[in-house]
Amino acid sequence: MAGKWQDMSPTARKLLILGGAAELALKVAALADMRRRPASQIRGPKLAWAAAQAVNGLGPVSYFLFGRRKSAS
Repeated sequence: MAGKWQDMSPTARKLLILGGAAELALKVAALADMRRRPASQIRGPKLAWAAAQAVNGLGPVSYFLFGRRKSAS
């Protein structure tokens, strides 16, 4: 069970902040990519992938690994 912020070591606090920042950056990058990418280059509906971003780190990582089609160029 997670403790209170005050009970965490400084290292644990830094790791938690870094993890949250990385997750946020991935979500923003995935949403930005979906916005500029045509629907034909995305596997499945954009709305479903956008909703998947709410799933902690798995949503953005899944989108980048499985949601984008390879471009023809």
